[in-house]
Amino acid sequence: MKIGVGILGFGTVGAGVADGLLRNRETFSQRLGTDVELKKIADLDITTDRGVKTPDGTLTTDAMSVIRDPEIQIVAELIGGTGIAKKFILEAIAAGKHVVTANKALLAESGAEIFEAAGKAGVDVYFGASVGGGIPVVRVLREGLAGNEIERIDGILNGTCNYILTRMAREKLPFSATLADAQRLGYAEADPSLDIDGWDTAHKAVLLASLAYGFFVPKSALRVEGIRNLSAVDVQYADRLGYCIKLLARIARQGDGIEVDVRPTLVPAGHMLASVQGVFNAVMVHGDLSGDILLYGKGAGREPTASTVIGDIGDIARNIAGGGARYRRAIYTGNAGKLSVKDPGGIKSEFYIRLMVADAPGTFGRFGTIFGKHNVSIRTATSLPFLRGEEMDETIPVVVETHPALSGDLSAALEEIERSGVVRCKPVSMRII
Repeated sequence: MKIGVGILGFGTVGAGVADGLLRNRETFSQRLGTDVELKKIADLDITTDRGVKTPDGTLTTDAMSVIRDPEIQIVAELIGGTGIAKKFILEAIAAGKHVVTANKALLAESGAEIFEAAGKAGVDVYFGASVGGGIPVVRVLREGLAGNEIERIDGILNGTCNYILTRMAREKLPFSATLADAQRLGYAEADPSLDIDGWDTAHKAVLLASLAYGFFVPKSALRVEGIRNLSAVDVQYADRLGYCIKLLARIARQGDGIEVDVRPTLVPAGHMLASVQGVFNAVMVHGDLSGDILLYGKGAGREPTASTVIGDIGDIARNIAGGGARYRRAIYTGNAGKLSVKDPGGIKSEFYIRLMVADAPGTFGRFGTIFGKHNVSIRTATSLPFLRGEEMDETIPVVVETHPALSGDLSAALEEIERSGVVRCKPVSMRII
């Protein structure tokens, strides 16, 4: 049996998928027990050399000719974005095609509509490469841990941010210099906002939370904070206290609510996630039966992402050869209306706080009283020496670690501390894992 594949988008990932399907066709087809053939590739630019030798007649500028081709059963959408990509996916589904996509932004915003359409049409939508690139976390949640209640997920899901934070910690560099170097090396885009402001991670967190907890999680319900305003001072203070800082997606169940947020987080130096360096990603999943499972690898790039896309194509090809779609409910939605996303203020955690306090008698007692008033219990409060270049006259840097406290209570306490005149600049706070 021959199964045809069409690719929409011949950029970095599209070229990687095309190269893999063409170069490894024989091995791939032997493993699947069915012949998978790349039939067409659509892109607006079919003249630029992508380093992939394609058979004559494969390239076209007409995406709809791919979608309508009766010899194509699987369409891989690798255009990206939330505009034309959505139109093409829905057109492919309406035409009875199975779809593979790596488009986390589109699925985070319109996943419910797309999966509903696929269910009605009786086709599959696979999206393994949308989270973690070459890391098979979607497959693990959907298959390997299907018998577990997922208690929490912690994810380092953006290689650009992890590279920047690694360099800041190792070399004591400021954020701006590290970002500029990441852009020079190609690890960060010319406009890095999606990465450094946390939204790329948030898109992936939405998909993981939806998979883990059985309802479509609205992106609007998330608290999202990136690393744009992270100070090298806090990176170094965290290191002195035995932590490193990671941009972390935290997904956890608490009763009939789930916690989903993205923010810079202090991770103990001995924690497995602390060892994830550079552009690598990692996801730690805790199931009630499995315990902790760590998935680690390259979260982006041509080859790792293409590997996962091709794996999804292979799964669909097996389904077709076996007689039908397998994941018409790609995200189980049985908990819709039963679970909801917790208000960010109701999230409980330990926190790191840096206060630049007035060097005057009674200062510690004043901010301690305010914390107590708002139900924030101090575990440690340490006066640390200034780092070079950060000195402020008549000011002492104080780092506070709290016992578990509600995020809303902490915010109220910090607002009052700022109004009280105890501090000389805005307090800094971060979650501790």
